[in-house]
Formats: sequence, structure tokens, C-alpha cells
Amino acid sequence: MRVLGLIFAGTSTQQRTAMTSFVSDVLGLPPIAVDGVEADLFSLPDGARFAVAGPGGMGDTRRAIGFLVDNLDAARVELAAAGARPDEPQHNADHRYLHFTAPDGQLYELVEPRR
Repeated sequence: MRVLGLIFAGTSTQQRTAMTSFVSDVLGLPPIAVDGVEADLFSLPDGARFAVAGPGGMGDTRRAIGFLVDNLDAARVELAAAGARPDEPQHNADHRYLHFTAPDGQLYELVEPRR
């Protein structure tokens, strides 16, 4: 697996409206819209994104960190071989991605740009 960097961070909260306002008004991140994303999405200067969702809005998204990979399908095979049990790849207008639970019990994500 070849990890190219961090591309995504997301949180799920009962205080979605307040958190969205904080990210926009205090942190100054510009909101963006991407088809297929059920969250308030913000763009960071380095190209990464931050999402604020309501609980269960996009599945198990209590907290997610997304690693950018160059080949999602190959990475999925490696995760499965390591016992990480990745879910099936999904997609939105910009990316393909999958979630998995790492040995620390936390949720992580692999992200590949759609070509």
C-alpha cells in the first residue's frame, strides 16, 4: 500500500450546526459542496477536506481520518490480509473511499481520487 498523505478528517456530532458555524466562522474554512456527501464539507489550503456530519449521517462516522492512497483496490486487499476488515468501496463525485477499523479500535478511511 502506498499512502500519499492525509486528505480527510471528519467528525460526527449532535452539535452539527454549532460545529459547522465554528469551522466556517472561527477557523475560516470555506464550505464546499460535493455530490454524494451527506455532511457539511470544508476545504483546507493543502487540498484536504474536513467534514461535519450528524450522528450516523454517513454511516459509522464518529470520527474519521482519511489517508490518500494511489490504489484503493490494492490497499483493500492488503487491509483484509492484515485482518483489518475493510468495508466495500464507496464513492462521491470526487473520490472513492472505504472505512476500516484499525487495531486501536478507531475508524479510519482510505481515499483515492476518481479518475
